[in-house]
Amino acid sequence: MNYTQTLEFLFQSLPAFETAGATAYKPGLERIAAFCRHLGNPQRNFFTIHVAGTDGKGSVSHILASVLQQAGYRTGLFTSPHLKDFRERIRVDGEMIPKQKVVNFVDKHRDKMTELDLSFFEMTAALAFDYFAQSDVEVAVIETGLGGRLDATNIIVPIVGIVTNIGLEHTALLGGTIRQIAAEKAGIIKKSIPIVLGESDESYDDVFEQAAAANKSKLVYAEREFVCTQHDMQGDRQRFRLRRNRDGHEFEVYLDLAGNYQLRNIVTAAAAIDLLHEQTPLTISRRAFLAGTCDAAANTSLRGRWQKLGDRPLTICDTGHNPHGIAYVAAQLRQCTYEKLYCVLGFVRDKEIDRILPLLPRDAYYLFTQAATHRALPAAELAARAAEAGLRGECCGKVGEAVARARELATENDMIFIGGSTYVVGEAL
Repeated sequence: MNYTQTLEFLFQSLPAFETAGATAYKPGLERIAAFCRHLGNPQRNFFTIHVAGTDGKGSVSHILASVLQQAGYRTGLFTSPHLKDFRERIRVDGEMIPKQKVVNFVDKHRDKMTELDLSFFEMTAALAFDYFAQSDVEVAVIETGLGGRLDATNIIVPIVGIVTNIGLEHTALLGGTIRQIAAEKAGIIKKSIPIVLGESDESYDDVFEQAAAANKSKLVYAEREFVCTQHDMQGDRQRFRLRRNRDGHEFEVYLDLAGNYQLRNIVTAAAAIDLLHEQTPLTISRRAFLAGTCDAAANTSLRGRWQKLGDRPLTICDTGHNPHGIAYVAAQLRQCTYEKLYCVLGFVRDKEIDRILPLLPRDAYYLFTQAATHRALPAAELAARAAEAGLRGECCGKVGEAVARARELATENDMIFIGGSTYVVGEAL
Protein backbone atom coordinates (compact mmCIF):
# COMPACT_ATOMS: atom_id res chain seq x y z
CA MET A 1 0.00 0.00 0.00
CA ASN A 2 1.05 3.59 -0.54
CA TYR A 3 0.40 6.35 1.98
CA THR A 4 -3.02 7.31 0.58
CA GLN A 5 -4.16 3.68 0.56
CA THR A 6 -2.85 3.23 4.09
CA LEU A 7 -4.89 6.15 5.36
CA GLU A 8 -7.98 4.83 3.58
CA PHE A 9 -7.50 1.49 5.33
CA LEU A 10 -7.09 3.16 8.72
CA PHE A 11 -10.12 5.42 8.42
CA GLN A 12 -12.36 2.77 6.86
CA SER A 13 -11.29 -0.31 8.80
CA LEU A 14 -10.61 1.10 12.27
CA PRO A 15 -13.45 3.05 13.89
CA ALA A 16 -12.36 6.68 14.27
CA PHE A 17 -14.02 9.10 16.69
CA GLU A 18 -13.35 11.92 14.25
CA THR A 19 -15.64 10.36 11.65
CA ALA A 20 -17.97 8.04 13.55
CA GLY A 21 -18.35 9.87 16.85
CA ALA A 22 -19.25 8.07 20.06
CA THR A 23 -19.74 4.71 18.33
CA ALA A 24 -15.98 4.61 17.68
CA TYR A 25 -15.06 5.20 21.34
CA LYS A 26 -13.70 2.00 22.86
CA PRO A 27 -13.03 2.59 26.54
CA GLY A 28 -10.59 0.32 28.33
CA LEU A 29 -6.89 -0.42 28.15
CA GLU A 30 -6.92 -4.15 27.34
CA ARG A 31 -6.58 -3.81 23.55
CA ILE A 32 -3.90 -1.13 23.54
CA ALA A 33 -1.95 -2.97 26.27
CA ALA A 34 -2.05 -6.22 24.29
CA PHE A 35 -0.95 -4.46 21.09
CA CYS A 36 1.89 -2.66 22.85
CA ARG A 37 3.07 -5.99 24.29
CA HIS A 38 3.07 -7.28 20.70
CA LEU A 39 5.28 -4.30 19.78
CA GLY A 40 7.63 -4.87 22.74
CA ASN A 41 6.16 -2.13 24.94
CA PRO A 42 7.89 0.77 23.16
CA GLN A 43 6.22 3.29 25.50
CA ARG A 44 8.64 2.20 28.24
CA ASN A 45 11.73 3.34 26.31
CA PHE A 46 11.47 7.06 27.09
CA PHE A 47 10.23 9.48 29.74
CA THR A 48 6.66 10.68 29.25
CA ILE A 49 4.56 13.65 30.35
CA HIS A 50 0.82 12.99 30.27
CA VAL A 51 -1.55 15.89 29.51
CA ALA A 52 -5.34 15.77 29.94
CA GLY A 53 -8.06 18.40 30.32
CA THR A 54 -11.13 19.88 28.70
CA ASP A 55 -9.37 22.80 26.99
CA GLY A 56 -5.79 23.95 26.62
CA LYS A 57 -4.16 20.54 26.59
CA GLY A 58 -3.06 20.97 22.97
CA SER A 59 -1.45 24.36 23.61
CA VAL A 60 0.18 23.18 26.85
CA SER A 61 1.50 20.04 25.14
CA HIS A 62 3.04 22.04 22.29
CA ILE A 63 4.57 24.58 24.70
CA LEU A 64 6.12 21.80 26.78
CA ALA A 65 7.48 20.03 23.69
CA SER A 66 9.06 23.25 22.43
CA VAL A 67 10.70 23.92 25.81
CA LEU A 68 12.03 20.36 26.03
CA GLN A 69 13.48 20.69 22.52
CA GLN A 70 15.21 23.92 23.55
CA ALA A 71 16.56 22.12 26.64
CA GLY A 72 18.35 19.73 24.29
CA TYR A 73 16.15 16.67 24.62
CA ARG A 74 15.04 14.65 21.63
CA THR A 75 11.32 15.19 22.07
CA GLY A 76 8.25 13.32 20.92
CA LEU A 77 4.82 14.93 20.73
CA PHE A 78 1.54 13.04 20.37
CA THR A 79 -1.65 15.07 19.98
CA SER A 80 -5.07 14.80 18.35
CA PRO A 81 -7.00 15.48 16.23
CA HIS A 82 -5.13 16.75 13.19
CA LEU A 83 -6.20 19.76 11.14
CA LYS A 84 -5.02 18.83 7.65
CA ASP A 85 -2.54 15.92 7.71
CA PHE A 86 -2.80 12.76 9.83
CA ARG A 87 0.94 13.00 10.50
CA GLU A 88 0.46 16.20 12.53
CA ARG A 89 -0.44 13.91 15.43
CA ILE A 90 3.04 12.39 15.73
CA ARG A 91 6.14 14.58 15.78
CA VAL A 92 9.76 14.26 16.82
CA ASP A 93 11.54 17.56 17.45
CA GLY A 94 8.73 19.29 15.59
CA GLU A 95 8.96 17.14 12.45
CA MET A 96 5.99 15.00 11.42
CA ILE A 97 6.38 11.24 11.17
CA PRO A 98 7.44 10.32 7.60
CA LYS A 99 4.74 8.87 5.36
CA GLN A 100 6.74 5.70 4.77
CA LYS A 101 6.92 5.04 8.52
CA VAL A 102 3.13 5.06 8.67
CA VAL A 103 2.89 2.73 5.68
CA ASN A 104 5.50 0.30 7.04
CA PHE A 105 3.85 0.14 10.47
CA VAL A 106 0.42 -0.64 9.06
CA ASP A 107 1.79 -3.19 6.57
CA LYS A 108 3.63 -4.99 9.36
CA HIS A 109 0.92 -4.95 12.02
CA ARG A 110 -2.45 -4.74 10.24
CA ASP A 111 -3.34 -8.38 10.95
CA LYS A 112 -2.70 -7.92 14.67
CA MET A 113 -4.63 -4.64 14.72
CA THR A 114 -7.58 -6.36 13.07
CA GLU A 115 -7.34 -9.35 15.40
CA LEU A 116 -7.45 -7.09 18.47
CA ASP A 117 -10.21 -4.95 16.96
CA LEU A 118 -8.28 -1.75 17.67
CA SER A 119 -9.86 1.66 17.35
CA PHE A 120 -8.24 4.27 15.11
CA PHE A 121 -6.99 6.16 18.17
CA GLU A 122 -5.51 3.05 19.79
CA MET A 123 -3.59 2.28 16.60
CA THR A 124 -2.40 5.87 16.35
CA ALA A 125 -1.18 5.95 19.95
CA ALA A 126 0.70 2.68 19.48
CA LEU A 127 2.21 3.96 16.23
CA ALA A 128 3.42 7.05 18.09
CA PHE A 129 4.99 5.00 20.90
CA ASP A 130 6.71 2.71 18.37
CA TYR A 131 8.00 5.60 16.26
CA PHE A 132 9.29 7.48 19.32
CA ALA A 133 11.20 4.39 20.46
CA GLN A 134 12.69 3.89 16.99
CA SER A 135 13.67 7.57 16.85
CA ASP A 136 15.60 7.49 20.13
CA VAL A 137 13.23 9.98 21.73
CA GLU A 138 14.31 10.86 25.27
CA VAL A 139 11.05 12.41 26.48
CA ALA A 140 7.57 12.50 24.92
CA VAL A 141 4.60 14.73 25.63
CA ILE A 142 1.47 12.59 25.32
CA GLU A 143 -1.95 14.24 25.06
CA THR A 144 -5.03 12.20 25.95
CA GLY A 145 -7.64 11.70 23.27
CA LEU A 146 -10.83 11.66 25.31
CA GLY A 147 -11.18 11.61 29.09
CA GLY A 148 -8.25 10.03 30.86
CA ARG A 149 -8.99 6.98 32.99
CA LEU A 150 -9.92 4.73 30.05
CA ASP A 151 -8.06 6.64 27.34
CA ALA A 152 -5.64 4.54 25.29
CA THR A 153 -2.72 6.77 26.31
CA ASN A 154 -3.24 5.84 29.96
CA ILE A 155 -1.01 2.79 29.67
CA ILE A 156 2.00 5.08 30.09
CA VAL A 157 3.64 5.72 33.45
CA PRO A 158 4.71 9.36 33.18
CA ILE A 159 7.15 11.35 35.25
CA VAL A 160 4.53 14.12 35.58
CA GLY A 161 0.81 14.27 34.84
CA ILE A 162 -1.07 17.45 33.94
CA VAL A 163 -4.78 18.27 33.87
CA THR A 164 -5.36 21.72 32.39
CA ASN A 165 -8.97 22.30 33.48
CA ILE A 166 -12.42 20.70 33.65
CA GLY A 167 -15.55 21.67 31.72
CA LEU A 168 -18.59 19.92 30.33
CA GLU A 169 -17.65 17.86 27.27
CA HIS A 170 -18.56 14.47 25.81
CA THR A 171 -21.14 14.10 28.55
CA ALA A 172 -22.61 10.96 26.98
CA LEU A 173 -19.25 9.25 27.43
CA LEU A 174 -17.59 10.92 30.41
CA GLY A 175 -20.58 11.75 32.63
CA GLY A 176 -23.17 14.48 32.85
CA THR A 177 -21.61 16.51 35.68
CA ILE A 178 -18.38 18.42 36.20
CA ARG A 179 -17.43 16.10 39.06
CA GLN A 180 -17.95 12.96 36.96
CA ILE A 181 -15.81 14.40 34.17
CA ALA A 182 -13.16 15.46 36.73
CA ALA A 183 -13.05 11.89 38.03
CA GLU A 184 -12.40 10.59 34.51
CA LYS A 185 -9.59 13.11 33.97
CA ALA A 186 -8.14 12.37 37.42
CA GLY A 187 -7.84 8.78 36.25
CA ILE A 188 -4.45 9.63 34.72
CA ILE A 189 -2.98 10.03 38.23
CA LYS A 190 -0.49 7.22 38.92
CA LYS A 191 1.08 5.95 42.12
CA SER A 192 3.60 8.46 43.49
CA ILE A 193 3.64 10.48 40.24
CA PRO A 194 3.11 14.25 40.75
CA ILE A 195 0.09 15.84 39.06
CA VAL A 196 -0.31 19.50 38.02
CA LEU A 197 -3.82 20.99 37.99
CA GLY A 198 -3.85 24.01 35.70
CA GLU A 199 -7.10 25.70 36.72
CA SER A 200 -8.43 25.29 40.23
CA ASP A 201 -12.16 25.29 40.91
CA GLU A 202 -14.02 24.55 44.13
CA SER A 203 -16.48 22.39 42.21
CA TYR A 204 -13.85 19.75 41.43
CA ASP A 205 -10.63 20.44 43.40
CA ASP A 206 -11.51 17.82 46.02
CA VAL A 207 -11.92 15.17 43.30
CA PHE A 208 -8.24 15.61 42.42
CA GLU A 209 -7.20 15.88 46.04
CA GLN A 210 -8.83 12.55 46.84
CA ALA A 211 -7.36 10.83 43.77
CA ALA A 212 -3.89 12.21 44.53
CA ALA A 213 -4.12 11.14 48.18
CA ALA A 214 -5.24 7.63 47.21
CA ASN A 215 -2.19 7.33 44.96
CA LYS A 216 0.20 9.05 47.38
CA SER A 217 0.89 11.55 44.62
CA LYS A 218 1.82 15.20 45.03
CA LEU A 219 -0.87 17.58 43.72
CA VAL A 220 0.41 20.94 42.45
CA TYR A 221 -2.03 23.78 41.82
CA ALA A 222 -0.44 25.79 39.01
CA GLU A 223 -2.17 29.03 40.02
CA ARG A 224 -0.68 28.76 43.52
CA GLU A 225 2.82 28.36 42.11
CA PHE A 226 2.81 31.13 39.49
CA VAL A 227 0.84 34.36 39.05
CA CYS A 228 0.70 36.55 35.98
CA THR A 229 1.12 40.17 37.09
CA GLN A 230 1.16 41.77 33.60
CA HIS A 231 -0.09 40.70 30.18
CA ASP A 232 0.07 42.54 26.86
CA MET A 233 1.07 42.21 23.20
CA GLN A 234 4.59 42.97 22.03
CA GLY A 235 4.55 42.86 18.25
CA ASP A 236 3.36 39.41 17.17
CA ARG A 237 3.90 37.83 20.58
CA GLN A 238 2.12 37.90 23.89
CA ARG A 239 4.17 39.08 26.85
CA PHE A 240 3.49 37.75 30.34
CA ARG A 241 5.17 38.83 33.54
CA LEU A 242 5.11 35.85 35.88
CA ARG A 243 5.83 35.73 39.59
CA ARG A 244 6.92 32.49 41.22
CA ASN A 245 5.19 32.51 44.57
CA ARG A 246 7.66 30.42 46.57
CA ASP A 247 10.42 33.04 46.27
CA GLY A 248 8.74 36.08 44.70
CA HIS A 249 10.99 35.90 41.63
CA GLU A 250 9.51 37.71 38.59
CA PHE A 251 10.41 37.24 34.94
CA GLU A 252 8.99 37.97 31.49
CA VAL A 253 7.81 35.25 29.14
CA TYR A 254 7.03 35.76 25.45
CA LEU A 255 4.70 33.40 23.58
CA ASP A 256 4.07 33.17 19.83
CA LEU A 257 0.54 31.85 20.39
CA ALA A 258 -2.35 34.31 20.35
CA GLY A 259 -5.54 34.20 22.37
CA ASN A 260 -6.11 35.64 25.83
CA TYR A 261 -6.82 32.13 27.14
CA GLN A 262 -3.10 31.39 26.71
CA LEU A 263 -2.61 33.26 29.99
CA ARG A 264 -3.99 30.19 31.76
CA ASN A 265 -1.95 27.83 29.62
CA ILE A 266 1.35 29.65 30.20
CA VAL A 267 0.81 29.46 33.98
CA THR A 268 0.07 25.74 33.69
CA ALA A 269 3.15 25.19 31.53
CA ALA A 270 5.36 27.21 33.88
CA ALA A 271 4.27 25.14 36.88
CA ALA A 272 4.84 21.90 34.96
CA ILE A 273 8.30 22.93 33.73
CA ASP A 274 9.26 24.04 37.24
CA LEU A 275 8.16 20.68 38.64
CA LEU A 276 9.97 18.75 35.89
CA HIS A 277 13.19 20.64 36.62
CA GLU A 278 12.98 20.40 40.39
CA GLN A 279 11.68 16.88 40.93
CA THR A 280 12.41 14.68 37.90
CA PRO A 281 15.60 13.55 36.10
CA LEU A 282 15.13 16.31 33.50
CA THR A 283 17.15 19.53 33.60
CA ILE A 284 15.42 22.55 32.07
CA SER A 285 17.17 25.90 32.26
CA ARG A 286 15.45 29.26 32.41
CA ARG A 287 16.95 30.01 29.01
CA ALA A 288 15.35 26.87 27.53
CA PHE A 289 11.99 27.78 29.06
CA LEU A 290 12.04 31.32 27.67
CA ALA A 291 13.32 30.30 24.24
CA GLY A 292 10.83 27.42 24.06
CA THR A 293 7.80 29.55 24.83
CA CYS A 294 8.91 32.38 22.55
CA ASP A 295 8.84 30.05 19.54
CA ALA A 296 6.41 27.37 20.72
CA ALA A 297 4.15 27.49 17.67
CA ALA A 298 7.07 27.82 15.27
CA ASN A 299 8.96 24.89 16.80
CA THR A 300 5.94 22.55 16.85
CA SER A 301 3.82 23.87 13.93
CA LEU A 302 0.78 24.44 16.14
CA ARG A 303 -2.10 26.09 14.27
CA GLY A 304 -5.69 27.06 14.88
CA ARG A 305 -5.34 28.82 18.25
CA TRP A 306 -6.71 32.33 17.75
CA GLN A 307 -4.75 32.29 14.50
CA LYS A 308 -4.81 35.34 12.26
CA LEU A 309 -5.56 34.46 8.66
CA GLY A 310 -5.73 37.98 7.29
CA ASP A 311 -6.03 41.73 7.89
CA ARG A 312 -8.61 44.19 6.60
CA PRO A 313 -10.87 42.53 7.39
CA LEU A 314 -9.21 40.98 10.42
CA THR A 315 -9.81 37.24 10.03
CA ILE A 316 -9.31 34.88 12.96
CA CYS A 317 -9.86 31.14 13.36
CA ASP A 318 -9.94 29.12 16.58
CA THR A 319 -10.53 25.44 17.34
CA GLY A 320 -12.45 25.98 20.60
CA HIS A 321 -15.45 23.66 20.29
CA ASN A 322 -17.07 23.01 23.69
CA PRO A 323 -18.83 25.36 26.13
CA HIS A 324 -15.65 25.87 28.17
CA GLY A 325 -13.54 26.77 25.13
CA ILE A 326 -16.22 28.79 23.35
CA ALA A 327 -16.66 30.91 26.49
CA TYR A 328 -13.00 31.98 26.21
CA VAL A 329 -13.38 32.69 22.49
CA ALA A 330 -16.58 34.70 22.97
CA ALA A 331 -14.95 36.77 25.72
CA GLN A 332 -12.09 37.71 23.40
CA LEU A 333 -14.45 38.49 20.51
CA ARG A 334 -16.18 41.00 22.79
CA GLN A 335 -12.84 42.76 23.31
CA CYS A 336 -12.10 43.10 19.59
CA THR A 337 -12.71 46.29 17.65
CA TYR A 338 -14.69 46.09 14.41
CA GLU A 339 -17.60 47.73 12.63
CA LYS A 340 -19.35 44.43 12.04
CA LEU A 341 -18.57 40.85 13.02
CA TYR A 342 -19.16 37.91 10.66
CA CYS A 343 -18.89 34.40 12.12
CA VAL A 344 -18.39 31.29 10.01
CA LEU A 345 -19.73 28.65 12.36
CA GLY A 346 -20.15 24.89 12.25
CA PHE A 347 -20.32 22.10 14.84
CA VAL A 348 -20.41 18.33 15.07
CA ARG A 349 -23.60 16.62 16.17
CA ASP A 350 -22.51 15.54 19.65
CA LYS A 351 -21.59 18.98 21.01
CA GLU A 352 -23.65 20.69 23.70
CA ILE A 353 -25.04 23.18 21.18
CA ASP A 354 -27.74 24.51 23.48
CA ARG A 355 -25.04 25.41 26.03
CA ILE A 356 -22.76 26.96 23.41
CA LEU A 357 -25.09 29.16 21.35
CA PRO A 358 -26.10 31.51 24.22
CA LEU A 359 -22.40 32.28 24.76
CA LEU A 360 -21.91 33.69 21.26
CA PRO A 361 -22.21 37.41 20.40
CA ARG A 362 -25.71 38.42 19.27
CA ASP A 363 -24.52 41.43 17.30
CA ALA A 364 -22.71 39.20 14.78
CA TYR A 365 -23.97 37.95 11.43
CA TYR A 366 -23.52 34.19 11.09
CA LEU A 367 -22.64 32.02 8.12
CA PHE A 368 -23.85 28.62 9.32
CA THR A 369 -21.98 25.78 7.65
CA GLN A 370 -20.96 22.15 7.98
CA ALA A 371 -17.61 20.44 7.50
CA ALA A 372 -17.15 17.46 5.21
CA THR A 373 -17.55 14.81 7.92
CA HIS A 374 -20.41 12.46 8.76
CA ARG A 375 -20.36 13.90 12.27
CA ALA A 376 -21.19 17.44 11.13
CA LEU A 377 -24.40 19.02 12.35
CA PRO A 378 -26.35 20.03 9.20
CA ALA A 379 -26.09 23.77 8.57
CA ALA A 380 -29.89 24.13 8.33
CA GLU A 381 -30.39 22.49 11.72
CA LEU A 382 -27.67 24.66 13.26
CA ALA A 383 -29.29 27.79 11.80
CA ALA A 384 -32.69 26.83 13.23
CA ARG A 385 -31.30 26.21 16.70
CA ALA A 386 -29.23 29.39 16.52
CA ALA A 387 -32.34 31.40 15.62
CA GLU A 388 -33.98 30.13 18.79
CA ALA A 389 -30.97 31.49 20.69
CA GLY A 390 -31.32 34.90 19.01
CA LEU A 391 -28.51 34.52 16.47
CA ARG A 392 -29.20 35.58 12.88
CA GLY A 393 -27.53 34.71 9.61
CA GLU A 394 -27.70 32.43 6.59
CA CYS A 395 -26.75 28.89 5.59
CA CYS A 396 -23.75 27.99 3.45
CA GLY A 397 -23.44 24.30 2.74
CA LYS A 398 -19.65 24.07 2.57
CA VAL A 399 -16.96 25.71 4.70
CA GLY A 400 -15.18 27.20 1.69
CA GLU A 401 -18.45 28.74 0.49
CA ALA A 402 -19.13 30.18 3.95
CA VAL A 403 -15.67 31.75 4.17
CA ALA A 404 -16.04 33.19 0.67
CA ARG A 405 -19.46 34.61 1.56
CA ALA A 406 -18.10 36.21 4.72
CA ARG A 407 -15.31 37.85 2.72
CA GLU A 408 -17.86 39.06 0.19
CA LEU A 409 -19.98 40.70 2.91
CA ALA A 410 -17.20 42.12 5.08
CA THR A 411 -15.57 45.49 4.59
CA GLU A 412 -11.96 46.16 5.56
CA ASN A 413 -13.04 47.53 8.95
CA ASP A 414 -15.07 44.44 9.82
CA MET A 415 -13.96 41.16 11.42
CA ILE A 416 -14.43 37.54 10.36
CA PHE A 417 -14.27 34.71 12.87
CA ILE A 418 -14.10 31.04 11.80
CA GLY A 419 -14.71 28.28 14.31
CA GLY A 420 -17.03 26.01 16.26
CA SER A 421 -15.32 22.83 15.14
CA THR A 422 -11.80 21.58 14.51
CA TYR A 423 -13.04 20.34 11.15
CA VAL A 424 -14.31 23.78 10.14
CA VAL A 425 -10.94 25.34 11.02
CA GLY A 426 -9.07 22.57 9.24
CA GLU A 427 -11.02 23.15 6.02
CA ALA A 428 -10.62 26.93 6.32
CA LEU A 429 -6.87 26.51 6.61
